[in-house]
Amino acid sequence: MAKLDRYLFREFTQSFLATLIVLLVVSLGGVMADLLGNIAEGRIPASLLISQMGLQLLNYLPVILPLALMLGLLLAFARLYRDSEMPVLTGIGVGPGRILKPFLMLVVPVVVLIGALSLWLGPWADRTSERMIEHANRSLVVAGLDAGRFTMLPNGSVIYIGGISADGTKLQRVFVQRQEGDRLDVVTARTGEMFFEGQRDRYMRLNEGFRVEGPLDKGRDFNLMRFASNEFALPDRADVRAETDPELLPTLALLGDKRADANAQLHYRLTPPLLALAFALIALPLARSSPRQARYGRIMLGFLAYLVGTNLMYIGTQALSEGKVPGVLGLWWLTLPLLAFALWAYLRDGRMARSRMKAS
Repeated sequence: MAKLDRYLFREFTQSFLATLIVLLVVSLGGVMADLLGNIAEGRIPASLLISQMGLQLLNYLPVILPLALMLGLLLAFARLYRDSEMPVLTGIGVGPGRILKPFLMLVVPVVVLIGALSLWLGPWADRTSERMIEHANRSLVVAGLDAGRFTMLPNGSVIYIGGISADGTKLQRVFVQRQEGDRLDVVTARTGEMFFEGQRDRYMRLNEGFRVEGPLDKGRDFNLMRFASNEFALPDRADVRAETDPELLPTLALLGDKRADANAQLHYRLTPPLLALAFALIALPLARSSPRQARYGRIMLGFLAYLVGTNLMYIGTQALSEGKVPGVLGLWWLTLPLLAFALWAYLRDGRMARSRMKAS
C-alpha cells in the first residue's frame, strides 16, 4: 500500500470510529430508556436488560452505521481541506479517482457489514428477542420472582416465595401484600402457579391459603377468609408477534412471500447498505471548502440529507406494505437515483473545480 493510501485510510478510519462511538453511546441511551420503561411496567423482566439491549442494538446498527460513515468521512475530508492538504493533493494530480482506493478500503467493508446486519443479523436478533421474552413471560424464575426473597411488582404489590419448581412455574409458601386506596390486603398460600388468558393477560393462582383484608391506618374493619383457590392479575406481558410476521422471517423466506408487507420488509432490508454507499460517495463533494470556511455547516447539511433519505425509506416501506406503491417498484425509486447522483457528484468533483478555474 502506498504511503498516501495508508495516510488517507488512517484518517478516514479514525474519523469513522470516533463518530461511531459517539452515535453508539447516544443510541444505547435511547435503547436503555425504552427497555427500562418496559421493565418498570412489568412487560420485560429486569434480568433480560443486558441481553435485550444487545439484541436491540443489532437492529439499530443498519441505521447508525450509514450515518457514522458519512459523518466520519465528512469530518476527515473537512479536516484535510481546513489544513490545506486537499489543495496540495489536487495540485500534484491526486483527484477523486486516486483517492478512491483508500476510500473504498473503508467503505466496502462497512457497507458489507451493514448488509449482513440488515439482511441476516437484525432479523435473527428480532427472533431471538421474541423467544427470550416469551420464555420469560412463562417462567417465574426469569421474571425475577426468586425464592427466599421479597420482590416488589410494578403495580406496587410485594410478593415472597418460599420455593419455586425447576421449570419456574410452580410456587410454594407464597406471601402477597397489596394495597388499594386505604385498604391493605395480605394473602398467604401453601402453593401457587402462573397461567395465561389471551395473548397478554397473566394471572397468579394461589391454592390453600388465607386472606386478611382491612384498613391501612386505624379501625377494626378486618375480613379474614380461608380459600381453596385465589387468583390475581400480574402486569401484562410484552406483545408477542406471530411467527409469520415479516419482521421476524429470514430474508430468504421473504423472497417467495407474496404478501405486500413481506415485500416491503424485503426492500426495507435491502436499502440500508445502498444508502450507506450513496451517502459515503456524497461526502467528498459535500466536504469541499476553502481553508478558512467553517466545516460544520456542511456536516449539518449532510445530516439533513441523511434524515431525508431515511425518512423516505420509512415512508416508502409503509406505502409498500399498504399497497399504495407497486411491489415491483419497491424502494428502487429512492436508492437508484440517489446512487447515480452520488457517483456522478464524486467523479465530477475535482473536474468541476478545474473547469471553473480555466473559465475564469
